[in-house]
Amino acid sequence: MKKIGILGSTGSIGTQTLEVAEANQDLEIVGLAAGRNIKLLEEQIRKFHPRMAAVMDEKAASELAVKIQDTNTKVVAGMDGFLQIAAMEEMEILVTAVVGMIGIRPTMEAICAGKDIALANKETLVTAGHLIIPLAQEHRVKILPVDSEHSAVFQCLNGERSREVEKLIITASGGPFRGKKREFLESVTLEDTLKHPNWVMGQKITVDSATLVNKGLEVMEARWLFGVDIDHIDVVVQPQSVIHSMVEFKDGAVMAQLGTPDMKLPIQYALYYPERRFLAGERLDFARLASISFEAPDMNTFLGLPMAMEAAKKGGSMPTVFNAANERAVAKFLRREIGFLDIYDIIRQSMDQHRVVQHPDLDTILNTEEETYQWIESRW
Repeated sequence: MKKIGILGSTGSIGTQTLEVAEANQDLEIVGLAAGRNIKLLEEQIRKFHPRMAAVMDEKAASELAVKIQDTNTKVVAGMDGFLQIAAMEEMEILVTAVVGMIGIRPTMEAICAGKDIALANKETLVTAGHLIIPLAQEHRVKILPVDSEHSAVFQCLNGERSREVEKLIITASGGPFRGKKREFLESVTLEDTLKHPNWVMGQKITVDSATLVNKGLEVMEARWLFGVDIDHIDVVVQPQSVIHSMVEFKDGAVMAQLGTPDMKLPIQYALYYPERRFLAGERLDFARLASISFEAPDMNTFLGLPMAMEAAKKGGSMPTVFNAANERAVAKFLRREIGFLDIYDIIRQSMDQHRVVQHPDLDTILNTEEETYQWIESRW
């Protein structure tokens, strides 16, 4: 029986992780953590009987404790509660499915406690990869990617020698506005933006997919996961979302991982690696698949990707500014306070005003995040 904990259990990845656990009888949920959705968290607690549950919002944690006082689940609150989940003695692997830089400290805590990480929190490596990867190596824990693209690369590299890799090819669906130009984007609505053609995801990541910020974050994350320089990572649009990513080797051979757009596959692969388990669901039917097409990303219209590449190359604290600016801009867009294209303007201006700090420690990273938030709020 493998014992797992989930940070972000009420979100898209968290709920699908629980579906994977329900379908397999040898995964025990020992810890759950969420932000403030105690209604769903209570349902999860009653179904999976974790030993501990954390709620970031302390008032919501108190409410949950009252609601589940008839159970044996202990309720903890705030960042301290998340850290307690991350370091649970009986837990073997932690699924980090929270959105945002809130995932950094619990991830580091889990690594120091010797727990393997099923990583679905991009921001952890985007902003602190230079801290996380050496820490994982020091404590000899695995970081297993849950993102479909990174899982695809991970699967393609299985059994291969990293020194023989020429480049990684990260695929993108293109999002709901693929093929559109800037003039069209001036008038798009929140509802338009949240209509992803292939994937069912949370609102924030769906917006990031539309801006191509998400693909930029994935490129930044891939450099740390696989030790590949930014200049050896390409992005290609693959609208059918059938090829999830590829690896090109020095001899010109290209390996690709294909499958239906179902996040349960990379989740389950991370939880059971290196074993593969049966997963119910639709299979690719190549006889019915009319074509698999490719196109270059429009870097002149969808500025999230080129700005992410710029931030990655500048390094230091700049990826934190890029990420924090996007988080705050997307939050404003979801509240209908700004337009779609304003997301790009907020990121651009935030990056332009920042003086890069090289080799930032955790405190500097978190301070940079807060300073970026404050700068944006003072102007937008």
